[in-house]
Amino acid sequence: MDERHGTVVIGAGPAGLTAAYELLRHGATVRVFEADQVVGGISRTVERDGWRFDIGGHRFFTKVPRVEAFWHEVLPDDEFLLRPRMSRIFYRGALYDYPLNAGNALRNLGIREAARCMGSYAKARLRPPRDQSHFEGWVSARFGWRLYSIFFKTYTEKVWGMPADRLQADWAAQRIKNLSLARAVLHALLPRRNRKDVTSLIEEFQYPKFGPGMMWERCTDEVRRRGGEVSTGTWVTAVHREGGRAVAVTVDGPGGERRVPADHVISSMPISELVTAVRPAAPAEVLACAADLRHRDFLTVALVVPEEFSFPDNWIYVHDPAVQVGRIQNFGSWSPYLVKDGRTCLGLEYFVFEDDETWRRPDDELVALATAELEQLGLVRPGCVESGYVVRMPKAYPVYDERYQHNVDTIRAWLARELPNVHPVGRNGMHRYNNQDHSMLTAMLTAENIVHGAGHDVWTVNVEQDYHERAGRGDGRRGTGRDAPIVPGRTVAATVAGPAPSRRPTGVN
Repeated sequence: MDERHGTVVIGAGPAGLTAAYELLRHGATVRVFEADQVVGGISRTVERDGWRFDIGGHRFFTKVPRVEAFWHEVLPDDEFLLRPRMSRIFYRGALYDYPLNAGNALRNLGIREAARCMGSYAKARLRPPRDQSHFEGWVSARFGWRLYSIFFKTYTEKVWGMPADRLQADWAAQRIKNLSLARAVLHALLPRRNRKDVTSLIEEFQYPKFGPGMMWERCTDEVRRRGGEVSTGTWVTAVHREGGRAVAVTVDGPGGERRVPADHVISSMPISELVTAVRPAAPAEVLACAADLRHRDFLTVALVVPEEFSFPDNWIYVHDPAVQVGRIQNFGSWSPYLVKDGRTCLGLEYFVFEDDETWRRPDDELVALATAELEQLGLVRPGCVESGYVVRMPKAYPVYDERYQHNVDTIRAWLARELPNVHPVGRNGMHRYNNQDHSMLTAMLTAENIVHGAGHDVWTVNVEQDYHERAGRGDGRRGTGRDAPIVPGRTVAATVAGPAPSRRPTGVN
């Protein structure tokens, strides 16, 4: 590898920092630019007044050995905790096991409602819905309407912000492919421990004692120790191309605006913003595809309460349509080091779009809303919330509508043809709903491509399968990464000029 300027990495989330670390392992020159003041992207640990919050919840479990080895190379074993995995569904004042346990579910529902659910299931099996092309039809055909409405409908609609009959059925087939009423009954009668063949069924996981950000803060220190540069509060505002390659980036940070030459650019910033940052500008068709990519945004309201209102779950899913909250984390169940003695902190998670009313509400109103909803659900006693904090995370989840694959394919083809030394990685960098470990793997393989010319196709890294160097699934499909539904598209006007990227964190993976 003959490099004069080295590699610029855009974003200091898991993908960006992994790429930097791996390049330095091979003696390459690396500069990392992160728009936020904090590293880790969505895998950060947010700290407020001594309380620590894990935004979105990050279980350190992987089927990828080299990712596992990376974690333990960066953090010594004694800084990991082994934590029990527990998640339940909250519905009408009762907690239901997740994944569903037939015995537990039927006991909580009561004899009358259980009988109605079984009748609804029998009806669906005898006369299934005619239209099973959408999530609602597909699931209700396999569980019956009543079980579907209790355990699937409300939470799904909260997460994706639209009616379930507008979500395509393909996602349902992936998401609950190992779950049926008959299988749930069988699992209830014949439980098996530590079923790591299905990710959602793991019973324990590793966790950095001060939260996931501890991993990426330590990784940042190590990148700097090995001679790499990590600059926070620094936006990449332009990627300059010349002669069929990227040759430099323009960054805007504490020292003002400057141009940084580069032999390669690894980007974990949203791929749509990467496209609009390219100078000279991308063609109108490519810019229009970038403008058509969407994200779901996310905010957490963390409420401090007495320890008596703690629960053993890492989080509970709230299937109550009367409240906006979709999921509630108990940070004390992730690690006792995230909370303080005699208290715990509950993180109420709201799935939003950045321009909607909930996102725009002031912090004090959001704390009041979350407090009222926590009391309404009966999870705390009125008046016991001591304080609250709000954390907003833009572009947390890529949205897959019916045009996203065309949009991404168009952008990929243009980048490969016009900017072969620009390498998208990670969740937002590739517009793929990857978990942390798969985001890291895309970065590891990209580093090998740069250093050794390995020729890995990082787009075959997929949560549905382990990466195979020689081939994907063989059917020409690349998958979406982590399970997520195809949602209806929106009407957009073609963009003919690329605006500068918005000044937001770029390393959210």
